[in-house]
Amino acid sequence: MASASLKSSPVLDKLEWVKGQSLRQPSVSAVRCHPTAAPSTLTIRASSYSDELVKTAKTVASPGRGILAMDESNATCGKRLDSIGLENTEANRQAYRTLLVTAPELGKYISGAILFEETLYQSTVDGEKIVDVLVKQGIVPGIKVDKGLVPLPGSNNESWCQGLDGLASRAAAYYQQGARFAKWRTVVSIPNGPSALAVKEAAWGLARYAAVSQDNGLVPIVEPEILLDGEHGIDRTFEVAQKVWAEVFFYLAENNVLFEGILLKPSMVTPGAENKDKASPEKVAEYTLSLLKRRIPPAVPGIMFLSGGQSEVEATLNLNAMNQAPNPWHVSFSYARALQNTCLKTWGGRPENVKAAQNALILRAKANSLAQLGKYTGEGESAEAKEGMFVKGYTY
Repeated sequence: MASASLKSSPVLDKLEWVKGQSLRQPSVSAVRCHPTAAPSTLTIRASSYSDELVKTAKTVASPGRGILAMDESNATCGKRLDSIGLENTEANRQAYRTLLVTAPELGKYISGAILFEETLYQSTVDGEKIVDVLVKQGIVPGIKVDKGLVPLPGSNNESWCQGLDGLASRAAAYYQQGARFAKWRTVVSIPNGPSALAVKEAAWGLARYAAVSQDNGLVPIVEPEILLDGEHGIDRTFEVAQKVWAEVFFYLAENNVLFEGILLKPSMVTPGAENKDKASPEKVAEYTLSLLKRRIPPAVPGIMFLSGGQSEVEATLNLNAMNQAPNPWHVSFSYARALQNTCLKTWGGRPENVKAAQNALILRAKANSLAQLGKYTGEGESAEAKEGMFVKGYTY
């Protein structure tokens, strides 16, 4: 495997990661390219949704905005509610989700919201469809489509993500319900290898999901999460992520996925959470941006980073550091806990705290909006916002 050194690793030529992908111009059902130097015909497929996919991706990747990830499964949402003493009932989940989507002026800072299936079909406590509330705020509704992680036979206690069976029909139904993008999360564990089998399974699953989603009008968020678990240093994270991202984009091209119509949701390049040497925001930015430049086609409109257990402030500082100079992509955020943690605690399940909780959400959304523009200072942040949220072996 190539060295992870930032100084010695060459920048990949564009053709290495495109693997034959051709930039698509018109929206057509199929475009056939006939290279003069090659005897065979290269077929690049683009669905009838091509123009819409590109427009949706650009809307989500708009300046000063990012994604609110509120797609926790009912079980995970229950854990969040339990932390504030609330029972895991549909009514309580509805009340919390209503609080989030009705926060005044949320659309100034949030361009997309990832929903769980229940939420996509749910109404607010006042009876208005949650999808309609989001659209009125100028927020694009999205949907989690994977079916979660399960053990991967033949691996080193690693996982693979299920959910491809029936995905086409589900995606079509989600589109009819108002969703315009999708999310599929798979993970790679550094302490457990990662094995070549696990990396290939993760990349292939993401690519198949992305192709099916685009065929049904949904912009796929491609999420190959490198888990924070472990004592490894930042160079090891870089090395593993370099391999994973290369594999992911190879298989995306193999499956004729339209790069202009996807969004990438990667983890930042950081040391393992159990490593005693913490990296500064500047170092995280240096490593992460170097990796992006070597592995990600500039055709991809948005890089929407996950927080992965970082504290609210840490995730914002790292994002801000990555936006201190222009990037070929929209480098932004797709945070769950790093947007919701203080909001949830402030609410505490009490109706009289809704406004204060919404203010806490807007405060975090605005901070990350400034970070996307490279203008966040970190001044005035609470001690609670600086508390780490890493959970070893965290599951959704």
